Amino acid sequence: QGVLSNISSITDLGGFDPVWLFLVVGGVMFILGFAGCIGALRENTFLLKFFSVFLGIIFFLELTAGVLAFVFKDWIKDQLYFFINNNIRAYRDDIDLQNLIDFTQEYWQCCGAFGADDWNLNIYFNCTDSNASRERCGVPFSCCTKDPAEDVINTQCGYDARQKPEVDQQAVIYTKGCVPQFEKWLQDNLTIVAGIFIGIALLQIFGICLAQNLVSDIEAVRASW
Repeated sequence: QGVLSNISSITDLGGFDPVWLFLVVGGVMFILGFAGCIGALRENTFLLKFFSVFLGIIFFLELTAGVLAFVFKDWIKDQLYFFINNNIRAYRDDIDLQNLIDFTQEYWQCCGAFGADDWNLNIYFNCTDSNASRERCGVPFSCCTKDPAEDVINTQCGYDARQKPEVDQQAVIYTKGCVPQFEKWLQDNLTIVAGIFIGIALLQIFGICLAQNLVSDIEAVRASW
């Protein structure tokens, strides 16, 4: 509950509680599964038709979302940039958000949204003269390039990293932003991502076909009575 409320506080969802999203998705899955299962067991054509139509609507919405994501990819990029920068501002305020951005930076080998200088948004890491923090002009340890020989994480490896010239920074920290790295990850794994979506779509189409076929069989049997 705490993690979800903190995520809500750094997005522009207007106070929307993400718990409601989980409740709605769970409710839709329950209704869909109930209609398909009971409709098949009891040979209820109304429930089977409801199942196939509902599944078709979900498939259409997923297809529409995919098209819109491609058309408005710049808007999605801006939202990702907004989310990361808000998380940077709140980095020291909550351990859950801190772990989230550390995982992101370590996994994609990135630092900040579009570069290490995005950490100027954080009151502890910014390079202003009024900043008395020891972490001034630094970055979190998750931005540091990893030495395979080190077994223990050096949490101070990012201290004063951004005071060095950019050429020297590349030997110590990741200088690429997480938004470009995420785009690169999508391009490198495009086949896998597309395969997952196609597999889900085929399963939904298969379910619709089975339901419609069962309805046709039931109606054919009833017509022969």
